[in-house]
Amino acid sequence: MNRSLDKNALEWTVFGIGLALVLGTLGYLVREAATTGSKPPDLVVQLGSPQRMTQGFQVPVTVYNRGDDVAEDASVTITVVSRAQREEAILNIAFLPNQARHQGWVMFRSNPRDGKLQVGPVVYASP
Repeated sequence: MNRSLDKNALEWTVFGIGLALVLGTLGYLVREAATTGSKPPDLVVQLGSPQRMTQGFQVPVTVYNRGDDVAEDASVTITVVSRAQREEAILNIAFLPNQARHQGWVMFRSNPRDGKLQVGPVVYASP
């Protein structure tokens, strides 16, 4: 059995594309490993403007993870404090990757504009 070891242009093209993809992936992974730090999760909370809804008032909440590690089971407490009452809502986030953001909404019965919106404790676990 005498086989020819010559490859045609299609085989060389497929080989070149495959090699470029593998080397590109390896290069990306090495760069990410070398440049990613080890800062713990750093959660930053930003509140939006309250909006009137049928059942009360809705406040948009954006949570940013500025750290290099993942935050799991994060819990953000938002409170409306007015002269008459204090109302609290909690936003739970199951998983927040590094350098990512999560958007959610909390609901209040009273108008948050009549009081003061406060961000309470931010609690999370690190895997």
